[in-house]
Amino acid sequence: MESPMAFGEKEWLSCSGSVKFAQEMAVTGPFSSYQQALDAARDIWFNKVDVNGWLEAFAAHPQIGEVSPNSLSSALWSKGEQSTALATATDETLQELNDWNTRYRQKFGFVFLIFASGRSAPEILVELKKRCHNRPLVEFENAGKEEMKIIEQRLSKLFSAKFTSITSHDTDVVTKAGEDRVKILGAHVTAGNTTPSAEAATRARPPITTHVLDVARGCPAAGIEVCLETLADTSQADTAFHLIGSSSWKLQGSSITDRDGRSGHLMNIVDVLNPGLYRITFNTGKYNPDGFLPYVSIVFEVRESQKLEHFHVPLLLSPFSFTTYRGS
Repeated sequence: MESPMAFGEKEWLSCSGSVKFAQEMAVTGPFSSYQQALDAARDIWFNKVDVNGWLEAFAAHPQIGEVSPNSLSSALWSKGEQSTALATATDETLQELNDWNTRYRQKFGFVFLIFASGRSAPEILVELKKRCHNRPLVEFENAGKEEMKIIEQRLSKLFSAKFTSITSHDTDVVTKAGEDRVKILGAHVTAGNTTPSAEAATRARPPITTHVLDVARGCPAAGIEVCLETLADTSQADTAFHLIGSSSWKLQGSSITDRDGRSGHLMNIVDVLNPGLYRITFNTGKYNPDGFLPYVSIVFEVRESQKLEHFHVPLLLSPFSFTTYRGS
């Protein structure tokens, strides 16, 4: 079980400029995992922070191309979040962004807010122009949702930085540290041990899902091809190791990860998952052309007693290594 991680109001304030948000997170913590903190953050942001708190958080963000006036962590994270936009912006684009940002602020009373990580300047400009035509109430809600996306990413960075600080003093437990790092950086906690009832509700998503997190860059990995396969002959399960490259694997579906690092449906939505061996393969070589891994395959087993459960199998990737775990 993971040890709870304690953060102060100042650290929570680097995730969102709302003092109310930071105070509530400090009171609610400590949290034993990133997912537990994220669940609390969503509840606090949408249900406990009032209109003034939202506006306070919005005001803490710089416009695209500007430096955050707040904490050093917030400033560095803002710069990183805007890196793609800045790298793809011409002088003309930056001027147009500035002009439309001015129009936006004059109409709505707060800075244009968007989850900018991985988005180009032209893409952001298109979104800015489109949202500038919204009604104030609609746009206020849009900005709140974008703020939550930013909070989610910054929480991940906060937990990652904290964990790195802790494990830097304990290099003798490399294996344990690796397991804990997976749990903290992942977007989902390890699934519980309880087995769903046979009368479980109809699924709203496929029983096997995945997402990819680029731990080297500290962001979701978009554009990675993913495919899911099953071992066609379940009687061969005991010799599956010798069938890795054979034609015994049957394709279930394929997809490409979106900007949040999540794949689309890799299989049909079914209530009961067939027991057996499954393999998820990621085209990591295309994503990291100069990396060590041309592809990554993860093979796992669904037992008879687990056929009603959900299997989330994330990939935590760097150019020269990877880790995975069973999520919820």
